[in-house]
Amino acid sequence: MLAKDFGTAEFSDHTRLKNRLTASLAKYGLRIEGVTDTFGVGARKQWPKVLAKLPDQTAWTSQQLLDQLDFVCRQIADHEKRLQERIALTSEMQLLLTVPGIGKILAPAIFLELGDIGRFPSAEHFASYAGTTPRVYASGDKTRYGKLRPDVNRYLKWAFVEAANCIALHARRQPNRHASKLYTRIRHRKNHAKAVGAVARHLAEAVWWMLTKKEPYRDPAMTKRPS
Repeated sequence: MLAKDFGTAEFSDHTRLKNRLTASLAKYGLRIEGVTDTFGVGARKQWPKVLAKLPDQTAWTSQQLLDQLDFVCRQIADHEKRLQERIALTSEMQLLLTVPGIGKILAPAIFLELGDIGRFPSAEHFASYAGTTPRVYASGDKTRYGKLRPDVNRYLKWAFVEAANCIALHARRQPNRHASKLYTRIRHRKNHAKAVGAVARHLAEAVWWMLTKKEPYRDPAMTKRPS
């Protein structure tokens, strides 16, 4: 069984639909107030009033996207239920579930794709194999970072980017997380894509350390340094 068997299309659609809906609200200066999750149960009660403030065609399109999102959410729930019935969680998968953005679909997908973590000599090597490190162009005393590498394990790249997108969507909901802070800082300085790439790399490197040490994820922002 490979990552392509884990409902990757539905998971990607889930992120894409949420991003489009969020962008539509932002374009017209609208937001769902008083909630931490824009698409949670409480927030969905506010959507009809917010849609009514949008231009007619935009409101209609947004409602179609919400309907699609509901359908995709049901598909993802079905995938999760089916995976639970067919895949026994290993100790490694249970560790992966402690990582922000990684849930019941991404954890087994990542575990089955990475194989033995011991074959990677460092976190940087694993992050590169997982497609979360950008190309580096050096000329003289100048260094420029390009797009994420294409010659990688594309299923791991998909999984870590999806996890990073999930963190981006909920950055306001959990602003004290290291990954949320990392996303917000780079997004303000550069753009969404670069920020998601940086978070994906953080997650990949964290996974290497976790599986190597057999320890759950420790959020750098929450870990107290010894005085």
